[in-house]
Amino acid sequence: MDLEYSLTAAVKGFGIFKRQKNILISLVSFPPILSIGLPAVIWLLITVRSIPTGVITVLLNAFSFYFVILACFLPITLASYSIVGEKIEKSLEPLLATPITDSEFLFGKSLAAFLPSIAATYAGIVIFMPLADALTYNKLGYLFFLNGTMTVILLLTLPLSCMLSVEMNVIISSRVNDLRTAAELGALVLLPFGAIYVLSELDFIPLNEVNLLMISVFVAAVDVFLFYLSRITFRREEILAESKQE
Repeated sequence: MDLEYSLTAAVKGFGIFKRQKNILISLVSFPPILSIGLPAVIWLLITVRSIPTGVITVLLNAFSFYFVILACFLPITLASYSIVGEKIEKSLEPLLATPITDSEFLFGKSLAAFLPSIAATYAGIVIFMPLADALTYNKLGYLFFLNGTMTVILLLTLPLSCMLSVEMNVIISSRVNDLRTAAELGALVLLPFGAIYVLSELDFIPLNEVNLLMISVFVAAVDVFLFYLSRITFRREEILAESKQE
């Protein structure tokens, strides 16, 4: 696989994303909303209800998982637009007419959605951790972050989950011709991660290092499967044929 072709596809995707205000707004607005809003909730609970330290630590761990969900959410529009949007704009066919292989093309499109999403998510975490520590230090008596749970999330669970969302949405984007349909179907990727969060709140799946490692291994296996599935299901000839007919 020639990475130069993949980077060309990725750079082209970046250029298209810049012209879409809704994509830029989601990347810029959602991470700080979570980063400031979640610590503010804990601060209010400490101030108004004087919750015990045990509840604070549970909430901080649970809220850390919100950034995994955010990393799955942000790529939905980007990955959906990466192929469907270019189909609509008639800018996809010239790239597919070059010697680029399907793997190079799909990897490039995945990079175009993955890199901005993961960067925005990490930027949000950089705000979240020190702010949460500042608002809870007097109550806890120590800095909660960076702990083992957040380390596993940062290094494994978050990027692997982001890539899963990207791969799933690239597959969907390559099979449909409508942006809204692509985004609606792509949003289904949030369900299992939302379910994990709910189960953690019900104490069925504690979000500790061991469970997060197990989740990460499973997600990594799904990532590999989805990448190969995207190659199998990609309809290069159909896209080029439809373009010629139009």
